[in-house]
Amino acid sequence: MREKNKSKPSPSTTHDPRSTIHAVSGNAFERKICKPEELAARVAGLKRPLVFTNGVFDILHRGHVTYLAQARALGASLLVAVNSDGSARKLEKGADRPVNVLEDRLALVAALEAVTLVTWFDAETPLELIRSVKPDVLVKGGDWKPEAIVGAKEVKGWGGAVHSIPFAHERSTTALIERIRRSR
Repeated sequence: MREKNKSKPSPSTTHDPRSTIHAVSGNAFERKICKPEELAARVAGLKRPLVFTNGVFDILHRGHVTYLAQARALGASLLVAVNSDGSARKLEKGADRPVNVLEDRLALVAALEAVTLVTWFDAETPLELIRSVKPDVLVKGGDWKPEAIVGAKEVKGWGGAVHSIPFAHERSTTALIERIRRSR
């Protein structure tokens, strides 16, 4: 049995975890991860209609996967914008959230068949991304009224559609975390 290297990395080998997001990987799904500054060029090559959604996607569960599959069914391509760690903390979901770092959340979302492209945003909302990619369809989960979805006015303004997809499976990352804490 091999012994794990328990030494701390030297300063020359440490790196920003986000830097591996940019690395070309042997995993095809990681090529779906797109830096925000490269988004316009990548979106230009996607089939339309383009569906846009966003969220933290902290601990991926059945509700997320079902929701994303339903969102994809509304168009030919699905772009998912994930809240950065800082952006997620602004949502006041809890001091220890997000549980998973951005790099891991991006990889998990990108690995889903329904997802065409995934990026991230640092702001409190994805409004600037929505304005820049001009999706044909804007989607959020059933806990959002269509008129309250960030970007709804803009998407409708250029002739797009806005949908609030009802929950098929009542799941919540916050509830899952609470259930884990209670079971200790």
